[in-house]
Amino acid sequence: MTLLHYLDFLFTNMHNPHDQLIDSFLENNIGIDINFLSKDLSNGLQENIKYLQANNLMTYAGVGNETIMDTTQQMRGDKIYWMDKSHDNVFEQQFLNQVESFIERLNSTCYTGINAYEFHYAVYGKGTGYKRHKDQFKNDNNRKYSIINYLNNNWLEEDGGQLLVYQNELVQKIQPQSQTAVFFKSEEMEHEVVKANRDRMSITGWLKRV
Repeated sequence: MTLLHYLDFLFTNMHNPHDQLIDSFLENNIGIDINFLSKDLSNGLQENIKYLQANNLMTYAGVGNETIMDTTQQMRGDKIYWMDKSHDNVFEQQFLNQVESFIERLNSTCYTGINAYEFHYAVYGKGTGYKRHKDQFKNDNNRKYSIINYLNNNWLEEDGGQLLVYQNELVQKIQPQSQTAVFFKSEEMEHEVVKANRDRMSITGWLKRV
């Protein structure tokens, strides 16, 4: 190995800001990083959601995709708005750039072959949640990994809205605290959102192979 190749190897394998999420996933099948988003980015995305709510741009989500759809809101009660770089919003652009950086690191360290993604803002109003489910569609297996990014400052236990992730006989409860990201395989992990007692904001998305 030449010196140049050795230095390139060291650079590639140095600690990366995304490694906490990836390493904890490899250890426990559920990745958690309580500082995945910076405070400024988290606050900026919160303001985006408040703007979307104030302008009635968020809509109730269905369950399923184009060919299997449940719009009765019996499973879930959140309102969503899809993210897109064409929106030309500085915080949205920063978030999606960070997602792309995370995918690059994930592919280079775990050889996952992710080549696409989709994300939306989500707000669970008081008294709403999402019953136990998996994120991968029965008729479409493109979604490989789920990532949830929380945007709630000073979240308390009594506020509800916790994420419950089921793994064999174990149930992991995760507080939806701002800056925290959760990462797991879409086809494997059943999870649910406990009913919230105040507005609960997040960005939910999926890393895909298409």
